[in-house]
Amino acid sequence: MAKGTLIAAMNMGQAAEDEFNDWYDTEHLPERQRVPGFLVCQRWIGAPDRKVSVATYDLDDVKVLKSPPYLAIGGENLSPWSKRVTGRVERLMRFEGDQILPGDQLPPDNAGGLLLNAMNIAPEFEVEFNEWYDKEHIPALSAVPGVLCARRFRGSSGNRKYVALYHLASPEVQESAEWKQARQSDWTSRLQPHFRDHLRLVCRRYVRGR
Repeated sequence: MAKGTLIAAMNMGQAAEDEFNDWYDTEHLPERQRVPGFLVCQRWIGAPDRKVSVATYDLDDVKVLKSPPYLAIGGENLSPWSKRVTGRVERLMRFEGDQILPGDQLPPDNAGGLLLNAMNIAPEFEVEFNEWYDKEHIPALSAVPGVLCARRFRGSSGNRKYVALYHLASPEVQESAEWKQARQSDWTSRLQPHFRDHLRLVCRRYVRGR
């Protein structure tokens, strides 16, 4: 079961969409799928903006990202094609971290949509923030029809400390009346002003050729 994650979110920017997808599908993703400890690798495209790309990698442990097989294909060892394509994109977020809720769950394979919420929290509210997320927010959203899976991660590197991933039957689930009702509470309203560096991405599952 997955205990770690790697998330890469980017805007394709100046890259040609067809080349970007060819690179991801035929080189970048297969390279990572071959690394021991990479469990589930999924691609997503922004629902309102198809220039947005998100890849989620579920890992045995975040330490996989320090292993020789991964280091052999990452960082300074990126291929010439990888260096050319990534030089044309805008990085929105790279996140490495540990699954903290529920702890070791793998994502479903039938999700049509993904909601990513990434943020920091003012330090003086961090303890309460985690209590709110675990005891109220995630349970309420998990009960919304169409929510297949809800998980939280704490970062070990990157510019955001916390990420929540919601696998949805479709991207439209997060627009439903039930979802909007579930995310409203006095506790939520009290904490929201203390969120920092908030990144919210609504995506649909990437299907090659569409």
